[in-house]
Amino acid sequence: MVAVSENTVATEGASLRVKDVTKVFAARDSTAERMLALDAMSFAVAPGELVSIIGPSGCGKSTLLRLIGGLDFPTSGELYVGTEAITGPSSERGLVFQDPCLFPWLTVRRNIQAGLVALGVLREKRSEVNYFLRLVGLEGFADVYPHHLSGGMAQRVALARALITHPKILLLDEPLGALDAFTRMRMQDEVLDLWQARLTTTLLVTHDIDEAIYMSRRILIMTPRPGRVERSIEVDLPRPRDRSSAEFLDLRSEILKLFTSPVS
Repeated sequence: MVAVSENTVATEGASLRVKDVTKVFAARDSTAERMLALDAMSFAVAPGELVSIIGPSGCGKSTLLRLIGGLDFPTSGELYVGTEAITGPSSERGLVFQDPCLFPWLTVRRNIQAGLVALGVLREKRSEVNYFLRLVGLEGFADVYPHHLSGGMAQRVALARALITHPKILLLDEPLGALDAFTRMRMQDEVLDLWQARLTTTLLVTHDIDEAIYMSRRILIMTPRPGRVERSIEVDLPRPRDRSSAEFLDLRSEILKLFTSPVS
């Protein structure tokens, strides 16, 4: 991975603001209580920043990404991209899941250009498909179908599909969680290369503390459900980061203590 200063590349990203967001899920039947998933959650992300969110299972991380993506709505509170309130889905917010969710009947090229087709701009932006194929290193697989791809290659297709619409916000929901350890580390570098090339504002949900430290400018730690931001940790380490350095391991130990300390 090439070392690139976060201040030397023009950013395509926008600021993100989550203000006092609460999400309550209705009871499935009359005897069950409603579930409070997020409780007055607030944080902000600067344009071009890569921020990770970690927290215990069930704390509302994926719920938060769905709200930012416009796939669901908060019970109360507000969400903004720049100065515009989030009121529904938008091509300005790309979302990549743990499962690449590729269309099995479409080739790699046609999967990547699917977003342009949906927006009705394929004719004028068709040349960008080749650029994104090169960007994710899949020029030689343009006419291959998803069932012939490895897990890492399929995730690269999903990332290219999300990026080709030039989103201001990229939302990554455990996108590398299903990969083996070595492929996952390679993909972390590839995601970082993509981010450094465009500086799209990126929010990464992960259960992997090392991944969060390795990739992020800042880490938000969530409380158990109902989720809210318990702590924001700056990751002031030079890139590319050394996973075996004393500074890396010290930060890892500090974060682990937050999850293993007894609740007062």
